[in-house]
Amino acid sequence: MRGHDHGDDGVSRRKVLECMTWAGTGVLWTITGGVPRSLGIIDSAEAATAAAPGMTFLQISDSHVGFDKPANPNALGTLEEAVNKINAMPAKPSFMIHTGDITHLSKAAEFDNADRIISQSKLDVHYVPGEHDFLDEEVKFYRERYGRGTKGQGWYSFDAGGVHFIGLVNVVDLKAGGLGNLGTEQLAWLEDDLRGKSKSTPIVLFAHIPLWTVYPEWGWGTEDGGRALEYVKGFGSVTVLNGHIHQVMQKVEGNVTFHTARSTAFPQPAPGAASSPGPMKVEDAKLRAMLGVASVNFKQNEQRLAIIDTPLQG
Repeated sequence: MRGHDHGDDGVSRRKVLECMTWAGTGVLWTITGGVPRSLGIIDSAEAATAAAPGMTFLQISDSHVGFDKPANPNALGTLEEAVNKINAMPAKPSFMIHTGDITHLSKAAEFDNADRIISQSKLDVHYVPGEHDFLDEEVKFYRERYGRGTKGQGWYSFDAGGVHFIGLVNVVDLKAGGLGNLGTEQLAWLEDDLRGKSKSTPIVLFAHIPLWTVYPEWGWGTEDGGRALEYVKGFGSVTVLNGHIHQVMQKVEGNVTFHTARSTAFPQPAPGAASSPGPMKVEDAKLRAMLGVASVNFKQNEQRLAIIDTPLQG
């Protein structure tokens, strides 16, 4: 593989994370036995080609269709750019996950516009809601489109390519400060869903708000996320995918790798870098380097997972 030769000791984890968040380039991660290793900063074409041999799926997040403020006057347009980038990938992904905030104000027209653009990918899409998708009084627009066949407020699981995927909902009854919440009913379902699964089965949890505590002062965490993580800690390979914070962050605890995705709509400030979270206005020339998609590759029998973050413009 071409690209920069970053051996195990060549780049500190802090520097790699800085590259992931701000440099606007794709990063290929492999995870073996729960330990991540950067294979270097590479462009999107190389990343997609490198990922092709195994099962690849995509994550997009925080489309905020309907948002039109100065941080991005055309969130629908940048979502379309993201879908075009997906369609240009050399290897077609198996499916796509959307980790919430599909819309900005939960309006029917916003959901319709999002569906119109996302469907152009011609991929099966598995959704979980963000708090912006639950704003209408009866929460009917999200549930009518994406909630059929799910449990409770919209949680569910499925299997693909030897991996067990679990979609969780942590945007109901947000706690003080905006912390996410899973609730006892969903946690009981999760425990039951995992019962009997072989500990060698790779697990992917996905939800909107991070299940780990990123920055509680801004509500960037899930109050009872630790209970969910207790249920998966015995599995050999666990990946937790979230959105909500509109930037790439990654953390590893044992065999659990946590990864948050960029938004396709607008960036938010780094934790503590501003007085509050929210849309961050950047120079127009820099915006697309801070928006993007993530692809994830899994090779069966290797417990090997690679996450590639690709900006709309790098």
